[in-house]
Amino acid sequence: MLQQQQVESKRYLRCELTKLMVQQYRFEKSLMSNWICLVEHESELDTNKVKNNENHSKNYGLFQISNKDYCAEGRKGGLCNMKCEDLSNDEISDDMACAKLIQQRDGFKYWKGWNRYCRNTQNLPNLDVSCKLTQIPPLRPIWG
Repeated sequence: MLQQQQVESKRYLRCELTKLMVQQYRFEKSLMSNWICLVEHESELDTNKVKNNENHSKNYGLFQISNKDYCAEGRKGGLCNMKCEDLSNDEISDDMACAKLIQQRDGFKYWKGWNRYCRNTQNLPNLDVSCKLTQIPPLRPIWG
């Protein structure tokens, strides 16, 4: 018997996500203002967001990753080798890995929200003031 999977969603607070990305997912502090600006404009920090686009593609999750290039609907696929539906739940480790791959491959310009709202550095949030970014310690690796 097939069990229906419960999809949980979470809406992050700016500093909560900043700390998580730096500590748990090892994002570079120097790029965090760009990442947070991007996520705020793409998904309003909501893990469950799915957006239908005019070109019949869809964007999924926190980073609004497209099924056109990086994931496939209903099965693993795309450049991230992921099921798109797995990007719109509160388990975000796969979202983080795929977003890093996109940024390394295409840069922040891949995201329309970043291009429109975050490209000008004057529009980036000052996470040092709002979230005390420089004081967030990196997590030590767990040995053993």
